[in-house]
Amino acid sequence: MGLTIETLGGDIPMVHRVWSARCDATTVLTSVAKSSSMIAFARSRDGTTVHLRGPETAATRLTCEEGWEFFGVEFRVGAYVPLFPPCGLLDLNDALLPTPSGNRILLGDHDWEMPDEQNVDVFVGRLVRAGLLFFDPLVDEIRHGERPPALSERSAQIRFRRAVGVSRRKLVSIEQARQAARLLATGQPIADVVVAAGYYDQPQLTRAVRWATGHTPAELRSGVPLLAY
Repeated sequence: MGLTIETLGGDIPMVHRVWSARCDATTVLTSVAKSSSMIAFARSRDGTTVHLRGPETAATRLTCEEGWEFFGVEFRVGAYVPLFPPCGLLDLNDALLPTPSGNRILLGDHDWEMPDEQNVDVFVGRLVRAGLLFFDPLVDEIRHGERPPALSERSAQIRFRRAVGVSRRKLVSIEQARQAARLLATGQPIADVVVAAGYYDQPQLTRAVRWATGHTPAELRSGVPLLAY
């Protein structure tokens, strides 16, 4: 019982994964820091709301109410909707897209049919073709420290933040902490995770996973509930 999350199919270059979730019982859990943006759909007996969500720079406590259903698409890092830059959507500051008739979505100059779990990847593909979902190809280069020679350091930082919503340094910190949290959740010894995740010592690991997950390494090893999509 509680929150059940499932990864669905879909094969779109700008998409990291398609997911769905359902709350069978009211559940309090922690949303882990993440570096990617997404479009998410929340469905209750009152209807469906559509959210554009940016990165989360710290852990957040959430309550999932019984009977709620969710599905969405997590974008590849560097993919974003230019009408709603990720830097304006940080830390659950979602853009709520208009749904005037309940089964249509207004985005840009288009009126889109509301998708469901089975065809949300098709919906995102249409956004790509309409130019409403964009991927900056330089993000991968900058992300791995390979700034193009023609681009100044400052210009690279501005371009990266515009596409991702956070700085390269912050993104690396988030991804490092998430890797550590995944390893700890499998029960690996804390000392081994310090080395595997690239931390200097256990105190540094503890500080990182605390802000990223809201829990200590020992708590993560014990299996506390996390929302780490």
